[in-house]
Amino acid sequence: MRLILASASPRRLALLGQIGVVPDAVDPADLDETPHKAELPALYAARIAAEKAVVVAARHDGALVLSGDTVVAAGRRILPKAESEAEARACLTFLSGRRHRVLSAITLIDGAGVARHRLSTNIVTFKRLEAAEIDRYIASDEWRGKAGGYAIQGKAAGLIRAIQGSHSAIMGLPLYETRTLLKAAGHPLD
Repeated sequence: MRLILASASPRRLALLGQIGVVPDAVDPADLDETPHKAELPALYAARIAAEKAVVVAARHDGALVLSGDTVVAAGRRILPKAESEAEARACLTFLSGRRHRVLSAITLIDGAGVARHRLSTNIVTFKRLEAAEIDRYIASDEWRGKAGGYAIQGKAAGLIRAIQGSHSAIMGLPLYETRTLLKAAGHPLD
């Protein structure tokens, strides 16, 4: 059975490779990811992952379709995927010295059209960031397009005091949950 990754994220593709999974195709959904008014972060992540899978499954009849979405949240607040230096700086300033949640949702639609969903909830704690540390991180450009304005797999790792949960989920794809869903759907592993 063909496996389609419904994501443009090179991190998700690389993470799948860590567990020996190579999708037959990569087909991003390209949909509006604007949160609904007062939408809670966990519901938002789950909704976006599910919508991406549905859009892509409609283009690949009978295939397994895997999608994901990762959200950085502080309380009820969803932090943006930083697209500008100002956005990234605002996120990092806000996260400085704080704990926040990283919610990584996945959806797998099988060949019969049955959707299965998982949500990985993780806690990340940043050290109190000095202005110069934020400036250097902004200059690295790693933040571009990243939820919360940072990438844990890069230079930001040195700014993070602690994590609780799944490192791969914080990067963008919870591998344990992904492997479990793929195995349940009959996709060959190992």
